[in-house]
Amino acid sequence: MKIQDSIVLITGANGGIGSALVHELLQRGAKKIYLGARNEASLQTLLASSSRLVPLTLDVTKPEQVERAAASTADITLLINNAGLATFSGALSVPDTAKARQEMEVNYFGMLALTQALRHTPALQKDGAIVNILSFLGLATLPILGSYSASKAASLALTRTLRAELKPRGTQVLAVLPVQVDTAMGAPMPEPRLTPEEVARDTLDALEAGEDEVFPGQLSKDAANAFRQDPAALQANLASIVHNID
Repeated sequence: MKIQDSIVLITGANGGIGSALVHELLQRGAKKIYLGARNEASLQTLLASSSRLVPLTLDVTKPEQVERAAASTADITLLINNAGLATFSGALSVPDTAKARQEMEVNYFGMLALTQALRHTPALQKDGAIVNILSFLGLATLPILGSYSASKAASLALTRTLRAELKPRGTQVLAVLPVQVDTAMGAPMPEPRLTPEEVARDTLDALEAGEDEVFPGQLSKDAANAFRQDPAALQANLASIVHNID
């Protein structure tokens, strides 16, 4: 897909990856970008950077906000599902399913609900595109992020389903699978970490190249190569990083 003159909706636009994507989209000539965020006040710095930006109150877990957003962004040619949540929870290391449900609501159901609501927009037609910001942990589970890993695995399966369903329309569906990123959400993760700018640049390069999946940054590419060579060994290494349980 060509980004020049595209009309974009991006969720989680106020976050580290989201804001980096916005700046990169502007540099590549996007015509208009709807900035989805739960709190429009958090978008003020971004909004000051360009007249091509449009604020949009959007919590993807709230059906009424999803419906309003879909009604006001009917002209989009590119949807970027970037909103995400990580609670750093395992399975038995937490007392109930509350945190896991929160992650699934944002990372899986929110993505699905918004995409369904936008099914008739140009983004989901010929020459349109969907970009889903996922995680390498959708392929290999990190136990201290166990429920997050599960939500991203579900979102990767969803992304592949969308790609298959939209293939007859000629819609590109890109899965983005980064390792740890230097953002507020990724701050508890060990260094080295990807920069949001690396993720944004490689994501949009892959989009313009017509790719289906991308591992942005060298760290992600190295992890992907290790997974391809010996997935069991990689998973065994990650399995050593685990919460204590009572």
